[in-house]
Amino acid sequence: MAVSKQQKVEILNELIAKFKEAKSIGFATTNTMTVDEFAKLRKELRDVDASYTLAKKTLIKKAIKEALDIEIDLSNLEWQIGCVCSNDDAVAGLGKVNDLVKSTKDEKITWASSIFEWELKDLEETKQIAGMPSRETLLSRLVGSMMSPLSGMARFMDAAAKELETTGKSKVGELEWEKSAETEDAPKEEVVEEKTEEAKAEEK
Repeated sequence: MAVSKQQKVEILNELIAKFKEAKSIGFATTNTMTVDEFAKLRKELRDVDASYTLAKKTLIKKAIKEALDIEIDLSNLEWQIGCVCSNDDAVAGLGKVNDLVKSTKDEKITWASSIFEWELKDLEETKQIAGMPSRETLLSRLVGSMMSPLSGMARFMDAAAKELETTGKSKVGELEWEKSAETEDAPKEEVVEEKTEEAKAEEK
């Protein structure tokens, strides 16, 4: 079905708006992807405030130029071109698509290039960026590292509570005092001083 001039203008304006709002844009070629696969991908992208839009190469090129003043050449790419726009986390949307790229062995979807930090990236750079952990993943790792010492403290307090219950003490400090008291009450070694020659002479 042919697209009218008015429809092209509407699509172009929609792309311009998306590109202006996006923190990153990935460009991928798609081949033989089913409607259900597209629907699943778009749902996963919505969960991380990202989108996937199919459009004509000429319209994408014009929209990128208008929105970001970046020249991009998509003429050598085959199949359909999809634009992955990440609005909240610059890596999250790319990561979702990258999972699909790695899981499809028949090249249903492959990376072409991307715009990251307002710079055009080639294929290899795009793959590296798309493989980076998202902000959510990094925060989860940070929380995990922070929880580790807290878990250790919790185990210590639990052990101390059990020892207090066993010994009948009411404070952890009493446990430490008891150990110190035992040390102070322990028999001290006798110190034998060696007498000097003058002391021996006085005794005689």
